[in-house]
Amino acid sequence: MRRRCAVLIPLVTVCHGPGHNPGMDGTPSQFTLALGDIEAAQSRLSGVANRTPLIHHAALDERAQGTVLLKAENLQRMGSFKLRGAYNTLANMAPERRERGVVAWSSGNHAQGVALAARLFGVSAHIVMPEDTPAGKAAAVRSLGGQIVTYDRYREDREAIARELAESLGAPVVPSYDHPDVIAGQGTVGLEAVEQLQAAGLVPDQALICCGGGGLAAGSSSALRARFPEVQCFAVEPERADDTARSFDAGQRLANAPDTRSICDALLSPEPGALTFPINQRLLSGVLTVSEDAVRYAVGFAFRALRLVLEPGGAVALAAVLTGAVDTKDKVTLAVLSGGNIEDAMLAECLAHYDAEAAG
Repeated sequence: MRRRCAVLIPLVTVCHGPGHNPGMDGTPSQFTLALGDIEAAQSRLSGVANRTPLIHHAALDERAQGTVLLKAENLQRMGSFKLRGAYNTLANMAPERRERGVVAWSSGNHAQGVALAARLFGVSAHIVMPEDTPAGKAAAVRSLGGQIVTYDRYREDREAIARELAESLGAPVVPSYDHPDVIAGQGTVGLEAVEQLQAAGLVPDQALICCGGGGLAAGSSSALRARFPEVQCFAVEPERADDTARSFDAGQRLANAPDTRSICDALLSPEPGALTFPINQRLLSGVLTVSEDAVRYAVGFAFRALRLVLEPGGAVALAAVLTGAVDTKDKVTLAVLSGGNIEDAMLAECLAHYDAEAAG
């Protein structure tokens, strides 16, 4: 399903929405995202984040009847793009603030990114995580020295818990998406893809970017539109957590229901960000949604046909390609694979679904 919005130039000034506390996490009252911010983030991340490959596979081109290039952030350190924004935020933080340690909230991937970034800087990290976080993600956070505080994602407010904890510790917050340095760090995914496409002599017609709170979409679309002004960028999210799509239709930020459930646990943000949503409104050509079964199929296809391991949330852009949610015929399509941290049981479920569909 495609949602349309106006497209403007990739330089956006955003005022905070109601309820945002700029003092707690150091966010200014206004935020201008420019290509230079993303380039600065790329410099900070040099030698820290992996330069992940663009993967091209004949089997996928055949399905799409076009050229599809996969930005494989599932091969990033800790298995997702989240290290980029987390490390950039800590690196751009005054040392006297950073040395107090940091606090974050996350369903898993941002938690791992923050825990690794904190370890690299030699500071502590307290992470507020859902009680039903996949065990592998929680174990990875603990292995990096992160201290986990659990909460009920269906009844409690993770941000309120984290900000109260940060105040008690005197520590800065590293939000999962709604922070200038986080968005700029995530934008290095798009900037890297730009450089790789240019090196290959390719100009993308469209880019599909996984979307939860919108930080990856906002940062990457800013980099892509700055270098390829005509490219159409689409956010992709699960049908069951379609807050960005509904927000595009309404022209204002709308939340998911508190009891929203999806196998795409990495994309279950409560609502689009106060900073990310206005950027995405201006730069995206629309929002695509994919079903749970489409995601299961995409995870299975990635494993069987491409030999790639994806988690459900990291596979939604690939699912959009495979289901024809956007026209790929005779086009160059960039699709971001945002993460690969999948539990064994979920991978088995997705493979069984894919095998049944392929056999039928």
